[in-house]
Amino acid sequence: MVKWVENNIPRATACERNMSLMDIKTIDKIMQFHKSFPQYSVTPLVSLGALAGKLGVGGIYVKDESFRFGLGSFKALGCTFAIASYIAQRLGKSIWELDYDTLPAAAKELGEFTFYAATDGNHGRAVAWAARELGQKAVIYMNKGCPQVRLEHILREKAEASISELNYDDTIRFVKELAAQNEAAEIIQDTAWEGYEDIPGWIMQGYAVMALETCRQLEEINVRPTHFIIQAGVGAFAGSAQALISNYYGDDVPVSFVVEPHVADCFYQSVKKGTGEPVFVTGEMKTIMAGLACGEPGISAWDILRGNSNFFTTIDDKHAENAMRILGKPKDGDAKIISGESGASSMGLLLELLTNDELAELRAKAGIDENSVFLLFSTEGDTDPENYQKVVFSD
Repeated sequence: MVKWVENNIPRATACERNMSLMDIKTIDKIMQFHKSFPQYSVTPLVSLGALAGKLGVGGIYVKDESFRFGLGSFKALGCTFAIASYIAQRLGKSIWELDYDTLPAAAKELGEFTFYAATDGNHGRAVAWAARELGQKAVIYMNKGCPQVRLEHILREKAEASISELNYDDTIRFVKELAAQNEAAEIIQDTAWEGYEDIPGWIMQGYAVMALETCRQLEEINVRPTHFIIQAGVGAFAGSAQALISNYYGDDVPVSFVVEPHVADCFYQSVKKGTGEPVFVTGEMKTIMAGLACGEPGISAWDILRGNSNFFTTIDDKHAENAMRILGKPKDGDAKIISGESGASSMGLLLELLTNDELAELRAKAGIDENSVFLLFSTEGDTDPENYQKVVFSD
């Protein structure tokens, strides 16, 4: 079963402020910052023409982030820019003075410093990698239930890391308290709360580079999407993509769907309540979509999504697993995409959206027909290789 609700919440003033952070000129400058890294390259945009034909739509395009920085997910786009911006702020410099070559010396001016993060795996690995590249320390705590292999990925980046007995949101609170006890430390988190908005804002701006790459790749092949699907945990990626795409297409923005796991549906519940205030979801939130197992919307992301996104939906683990198999074992000549549990969630929704008779009303409201062109983001590769093999090759 897929749950869905149409968004009828009026746009708030805070939305305009957060949207302005994702203006095209600024994100283009951040892209130039990323281009200074030798590890940077534009990730593939894959056309799944055969699948689109089978499902009766005009096109399906998937941005494949499994290649990003050699880390298996998009997360480094955000934390590298955020850490660089934080260093610049601390030193009284402009971020535009810094790049890959000048960052290590700037970081050294801070003295010995520690970056803290809470994570399900991908974000923490990216923070640890960035800290190591700059000769600084990283302390990473993972939430309960995270696979050992993701912890090992982080430890290989020379970070201090462990798995807690807390859910994701409580792990953030724990790490926040730890970082506050250390004067030479800062928490690098992509969820914003009252009084902590600069760093999440920088992270979201870094994430927006992925969406800008995608829009330009589509323009190069003369394709304009009619619909796009964005997955949400705390909402930083979803908010950045929604804002950038809205700014890019102006008055003709594609219809958007936000997707979450059933058990971690804070954005869905917030829109369903309809007051404009975020709703928190609690509990263990056990799902294979670990990167989306978050119960508290980031305030900046919430402002953007409630003001721009059209439909909010939830899916079950079986939908993500089906999508992993469809992407990992394509038929009829489509390219293979190695997509992890959270990365495949957008495809999980799309497959249900286009084939499930119970969603006919949603299709009609969203204006979906044989000419519809869908854009999806596969935000991670097989960051849990053992589970990926189990799911994709289980038959």
